[in-house]
This record gives sequence, structure tokens and C-alpha cells, in this order.
Amino acid sequence: MKAFKVPWLAANLMYHDMPGGGTPIVLIHGLGCASSCDYPAVASDPCLVGKRIILVDLLGSGFSERPTDFAYTIEEHAKVLASFISEVCSEPISLFGHSMGGAIAIATAAQLGGKVRRIALGEPNLDAGGGVFSKQIASMPEHDYVTRGHQETANNARANGNVIWASSLARSAAYAIHRGASSLVAGSAPSWRKTLYEMMIPKTVIFGARSLPNKDFERLQHYGCSIEVVAEAGHSMAWDNPSGLATALRNSFR
Repeated sequence: MKAFKVPWLAANLMYHDMPGGGTPIVLIHGLGCASSCDYPAVASDPCLVGKRIILVDLLGSGFSERPTDFAYTIEEHAKVLASFISEVCSEPISLFGHSMGGAIAIATAAQLGGKVRRIALGEPNLDAGGGVFSKQIASMPEHDYVTRGHQETANNARANGNVIWASSLARSAAYAIHRGASSLVAGSAPSWRKTLYEMMIPKTVIFGARSLPNKDFERLQHYGCSIEVVAEAGHSMAWDNPSGLATALRNSFR
């Protein structure tokens, strides 16, 4: 694992840089997750062998550091990632973001401009309001979430069989999770959806088959997004079917 010192923070962003050729692919995880947990099986799948793939843990999650004075909003995460990518990749890149990471990927691409050649998003947050978990988390004051809600959320996830997310969440900084969830609920202006629609690069949205039907399935195609479906997977596609997600990424980044 490698470390990137964020220039304006006393914090290190941790990442794996898997060597290979072609356009580098940067993988961004969702709320309470970590790329070091989610994507090793995806990145090592035979259909992606030979490609340079970068697995980055967002600040506050995984192996990355957890500064208390960082906002952990979508835009601030994107600012850190844009600086990181500019430092470690001299060439154009492709971006993949899952769930909250999808919103971060969109914001990062907007900051990087022409450096992003293609973007793929796994069931991303595109509008204000958040998802089921982010709404629950953001509904609590930060202090209450930090003191009791974080552990309760992890315990409930574990009790419901969502063991991987529970373990990954428990190792994330509670204040980072709350601030990220609150940012998802607040949304952005322009919306992540509008920003995605206006991107003049190849863009793909990936769904797990168990998440369908989804009202965005046809709407996104109308706005120029290609669609990939990962069989035998729901929202947690990297855990449910890592080989299927790898295939979807290969198709997205041809």
C-alpha cells in the first residue's frame, strides 16, 4: 500500500496501485466502505489483467487517515481525489465510483476536466435526498451518531446479514460517515445528475440485476449513458459478483 500526503491537510490518503498498461482505472468506494476491502477481487479478475488499477480509500475510511477538521463532503472528497490523481497519474484516466463514490467520481471528473477519458458509475447517488442508510445516518445530530448511532448502525447491519458492510463501517470514522451521509442528503448545485448528463465523455451506469427494475434504467440511456447489468448482484455488486463487475468495467472502459 502507498500513501499520498494531502497538501493542505495533515493527513495521508492510502491506496493500492496495481501496475499495468493502458488508461489507468481509479476505483472509488461508497459510504462506510473501503476500496481496499471492496475491489481486490474485482481488480485481479482475469478480464482486467494487465490494466493499471488504483484502489483508493477515502479519508475517514479503510486504511486512510481520519482528520477531524475535514468536512467529508462530496466536493471535499473530490478535491482530495483530484489532487491525488493529478499527482500519481500523468496520463488521462478512467473513473469508477459506487453509490456515494459515484457522486464523488462525478465531482472529481468535473474538477479534472479533460484528464478523465471515461466514467462508469455503480448505482450512483445522482440527486439530493440520499439513500436508505444515508438518510437514517443524517437524520441524527452528529454528536448522537458518533456516540451511539454509528455502533448501532453497524450492529443492525451485522444482524441483518450485511456482515462485510458492518465490518467496514465499524472501522470508519463515525464523524466522517455522518458528514458524508449529510452531504448526500443535501445534494449539490448543479446536481450530480445534471453534471453527469452534461459530460461529453463516454459514460456508463452499472446496475445489479437484483436492483431492477429501476426508474433510471431507461432515463439514463436517454441522456447518453450506456448501461451494464451485473448478474446475480444487488447494490453491493463488488461483493455479490466481483467477476461480473470486472466484466462490466472492462466493457465500460474499452
